[in-house]
Amino acid sequence: MNDLIAPVHLPRVCYEIFVRAFCDSNGDGIGDINGITSKLDYLQELGIEAIWLTPIHPSPTYHKYDVTDYYAIEPEYGTMDDFRRLLSEAHQRGIHIYMDLVINHTSTHHPWFQKASASNANPYRRFYWWMTPQQIETRRIGRRQLTADSWEANPWHDNPGDPEKYYGMFTHSMPDLNYDSPLLRQKVYRITQFWLNEIGVDGFRLDAARHIYPYWEKERNPVFWEEFGKEIENIKPGSYTVGEVWAPAEEVGPYFRGLKANFHFDLSFNLQRILYQGTHQNLVRRLLDDYRIFSTYNPAFIDATMLTNHDQNRIGSVVEGNIAQMKLAAAMLLTLPGQPYIYYGEEIGMLGQKPDERIREPFIWTEDRNDPQRALWIKPRYSRRATVRALSLQQQDPNSLYNHYRKLIAVRKAEPALGQIQNPNLAETPIDTTTLLTYFRTHPTHPVLVIHNLIDAPQSVQLSGEMEKYTRLVFQTSPAVITEKNTIQLPAYGSVILTQGS
Repeated sequence: MNDLIAPVHLPRVCYEIFVRAFCDSNGDGIGDINGITSKLDYLQELGIEAIWLTPIHPSPTYHKYDVTDYYAIEPEYGTMDDFRRLLSEAHQRGIHIYMDLVINHTSTHHPWFQKASASNANPYRRFYWWMTPQQIETRRIGRRQLTADSWEANPWHDNPGDPEKYYGMFTHSMPDLNYDSPLLRQKVYRITQFWLNEIGVDGFRLDAARHIYPYWEKERNPVFWEEFGKEIENIKPGSYTVGEVWAPAEEVGPYFRGLKANFHFDLSFNLQRILYQGTHQNLVRRLLDDYRIFSTYNPAFIDATMLTNHDQNRIGSVVEGNIAQMKLAAAMLLTLPGQPYIYYGEEIGMLGQKPDERIREPFIWTEDRNDPQRALWIKPRYSRRATVRALSLQQQDPNSLYNHYRKLIAVRKAEPALGQIQNPNLAETPIDTTTLLTYFRTHPTHPVLVIHNLIDAPQSVQLSGEMEKYTRLVFQTSPAVITEKNTIQLPAYGSVILTQGS
């Protein structure tokens, strides 16, 4: 993908919205598009520059990851006019909109599958994977190894009255598409053209990118995305693409040939380990190794980073509700290289543990139990007013988690070294204490030194050598003291950002 044009502007901080749970505009208890539009000023004030929306297409499920119509808006969420207004209002504020594009599979209710399942002579039959039990047994593909993103061990499903079974890696209600069909590829590219050029979205998050081809042909996945990336660039130059490739760096790397960004799941899990073990896990060295892998496939790669997303236990629950550790998590995410994604509600400390519905509970806007904008599509179990301080309360508290996020984002955008997205500018420091995570964010004129205390006790940090130049404190979680002997007294779970000069 090295010949593809990189986006003119790369948002420095992104925000993932699970649409159903964010904000309700019409009192039906379901988050919707107009609700998001009504909160654009809030997101702009927080410092967000791009929004990833989970699927907004018609679907029979609450999560919408099984599409029935790629050209329409889920009626529960609004209309196409509502979506056009969201785009217009977001763009006026300098906020990009990325759609979740689910093209690994469809719903069984999609017209393509309805036709495919009705007759093996129908042209749409080739849009999906079909085999007889004997073919499946001969190829020894009847069972698949469980992966972090799918616990379906028996991916072949019966179609009543049909001698063939169809392949659905996630569930029987989500049949996988077969991209050996040239006609299917044409239809998918037409869908992307519609949303990019006729509607005006800024890019796509690509769901289940490592499963576009089944596991027995997985080497073909990056090849497909390389073609996809070129098609997208031809359709609308500069469009953003970010892939969900839930795998180690060695497997993720080839996807950068076609996708401009990929989510860094290894980093997500390493940050969580740091939080509950209190040691740096050799994170900087691991990241530098990952960057070397990614850059061999695309020197202009974009590392999409996150603490957690809609498929993982919320970071607030990972640290068992400890606000100080949530602040530490935010400080790590927002000072490391890459393009960070904040999962809605992380900025107010929302909680949640699997099953999936429980990590997608309603955002808490105010302390009013009858707040009409709260999307009470599900009765919350973890993120309740008794366990999570409402945004309205946190906005008034300068020491709140919300204001911690807002300040960190502002610093990230103000310091060129922190705001650099491509060509990750990360370097190790001489500090080798395992309970401190430290790194330089290099820059020709404005380098930054970042220090995180990973434990629940104060620590002293001696600045020596090159680090002695970093004397100006531009951010601190809570008051830190720099003594005359270049020693920093860092509070428990505290973070500091230092630049050169006085």
